[in-house]
Amino acid sequence: MAEDVIRVVLVDDHQVVRRGLRTFLEVQDDIEVVGEAADGAEGVERAEELRPDVVLMDVKMPGMDGIEALRRLRELENPARVLIVTSFTEQRTVVPALRAGAAGYVYKDVDPDALAGAIRSVHAGHVLLQPEVAGALLSQDEPGGGGQGRGNALTEREREVLALIADGRSNREIARALVLSEKTVKTHVSNILMKLDLADRTQAALWAVRHGIGA
Repeated sequence: MAEDVIRVVLVDDHQVVRRGLRTFLEVQDDIEVVGEAADGAEGVERAEELRPDVVLMDVKMPGMDGIEALRRLRELENPARVLIVTSFTEQRTVVPALRAGAAGYVYKDVDPDALAGAIRSVHAGHVLLQPEVAGALLSQDEPGGGGQGRGNALTEREREVLALIADGRSNREIARALVLSEKTVKTHVSNILMKLDLADRTQAALWAVRHGIGA
């Protein structure tokens, strides 16, 4: 059973927020808070030290903020999925975090059950994008550039996988839908990111929507 527990690190400069998040999560049988940090730099250190499955990250913090911490984690190829937990609703705050590699975001007043569900969702490989933020991302310059021309390099199977990524499916769900092994799906995802010159599934999902593939 222990291997099924989702290990979480909390990164927020307000101790009362961390305590509240921990209280929310302590009642979940499949989620364990394994560490905390008060700023982005400490958050990167904890993520490297503890190797959590999911990091709950605030955006606005003194010193290194959440966006820079996200970039550091990506540079270090840390496998943790990052869920932004923010009190800011402005797109100018949330969009850069998603650009930097966040798997999604929730607000600090989120219902406890919804928070736990969001953690499970990003851990499973889903991308959590609210419609207004997805629209804002799509209206900006395309990450990786290259436009539709890069899509010509995709095989038919890769386009099928990309469509399911855009639909928010995890690797396991894609494997089930296409009757493939998860290892094969993972290879397809890596090839898609390489061919489209994209950094992660979030950017792949946005690219697919922009070019009329899948959702």
